Amino acid sequence: MLELRDITKIYHQGQATESRLFEHFFLTVPDGQFISVVGSNGSGKTSMLNIICGSIPIEGGDVLVDGVSIQRLPDYRRYASMGRVYQNPSMGTCPNLTMLENLSLADNKGRSFGLSFALNKKRADYYREQLRSLGLGLEDKLHTKMGALSGGQRQAVALLMATMTPLNFLILDEHTAALDPKTAEIIMQLTGRIVSEKKLTAIMVTHNLRYAIEYGDRILMMSQGRVVLDKAGEEKAATSPDDLMRLFNQISMGEPMD
Repeated sequence: MLELRDITKIYHQGQATESRLFEHFFLTVPDGQFISVVGSNGSGKTSMLNIICGSIPIEGGDVLVDGVSIQRLPDYRRYASMGRVYQNPSMGTCPNLTMLENLSLADNKGRSFGLSFALNKKRADYYREQLRSLGLGLEDKLHTKMGALSGGQRQAVALLMATMTPLNFLILDEHTAALDPKTAEIIMQLTGRIVSEKKLTAIMVTHNLRYAIEYGDRILMMSQGRVVLDKAGEEKAATSPDDLMRLFNQISMGEPMD
């Protein structure tokens, strides 16, 4: 279980531009839950992911996994048990390395390389099978450099790389936002399948309200560092994109929420 406990996050502290985003913020994510997170720009969605991953410091509170604090762990230590896929398809992969080299590096995550070769040619057949499962015809391009692939292909491989080793959490940071609609649909279908097959605990930030409704078993809406909507199970299933849009409009107009 992941817990954000009594989080305070202040940007530009002590300056004229000081902004207090989170104040006494709490969130609990049970094991195996797939959460979709929506909200306007500046609502705190990506900051929350960065706090979980240790990418930004906090001014108060704690981050715990199964009751044990990980707040003092740097981000690279947390990534031993977390996978993250970013909005930009060029992040999370090395463009000047081949797919075989990228997959070998991902396959070794959390382990020491020592003085042996990082490239694991013996695993090539396994990587081909993993790539074949994506259904994008990438299994015959192991020796193609990542930078030569399309954005959608790179994002699919990044998703595969992020989930190649055993994980506690999968963090999806608007991972379809930079893709065309057709490719975004493919990536979302892959996401749903991988999360289900690997029984991952996942948190997905998205601006696509339909994806937020269709995927996952819990939905959060954030505004100014607060959770203003939290629905799971049947309540989530009964929520429509129109319901979310009405709440968005209500918040933007400054109207009181029900």
